[in-house]
Amino acid sequence: MLQGDPDIPLTLRRSARARRITLRISQLDGRVTLTAPNAVPTNEALAFAHQKEPWIRKHLEARLGEVRVTVGAVLPVEGMPRRIDPGRGRTVEMTDDALLVPGRVDAVPRRLLGYLKAHARDRLAAACDVYAARLGQSYTGLSIRDTRSRWGSCSSTGRLMFSWRLILAPVPVLNYVAAHEVAHLAQMNHSPAFWAEVERIHGPYADMRRWLRTDGNDLHRYRFGD
Repeated sequence: MLQGDPDIPLTLRRSARARRITLRISQLDGRVTLTAPNAVPTNEALAFAHQKEPWIRKHLEARLGEVRVTVGAVLPVEGMPRRIDPGRGRTVEMTDDALLVPGRVDAVPRRLLGYLKAHARDRLAAACDVYAARLGQSYTGLSIRDTRSRWGSCSSTGRLMFSWRLILAPVPVLNYVAAHEVAHLAQMNHSPAFWAEVERIHGPYADMRRWLRTDGNDLHRYRFGD
């Protein structure tokens, strides 16, 4: 338990495969799970949680501040805040500071979600094409989902999968995730050789990786339905 206002329950999980202590906050119920290698003493794992307490509280507060997507709400797209306003015509239009959504107000979440998924797929496919060419390998397909446990994946058959919510993140973050998954076409692991491939095809990535750890959970605040 992290004592404070409010107290935060912790679930301590042991893993023979874990190489370091990690923290995860569930977007479904806000549960905080502390995963530690078998050899790490309990007091050391709890000390790590206390060290990360400000980060934990920040993200729990963000989770409580869910945003219902409708006219008048502000939604980040490519990392830039944009107000959702009524639009004209038949298609969603994005400007520097707005998302113009035509049609009935009650249809705004559905129409905007469709637009964002298509936009995410276009941006990710373009980025993956660039990084695959640099890697000298090709992928077999690309799909978009609303995943909560990972931002992307690469199957053994070369098929890439990404969270559509990456379109809400800054463009460099989306590009990094694309490069990360493309690099798995050559290295299906997280060895030093894998990270060398990421840097070779993408360039420095520490800032983008850090952003996902500190701010990535915020992208799950936005709700497009019940």
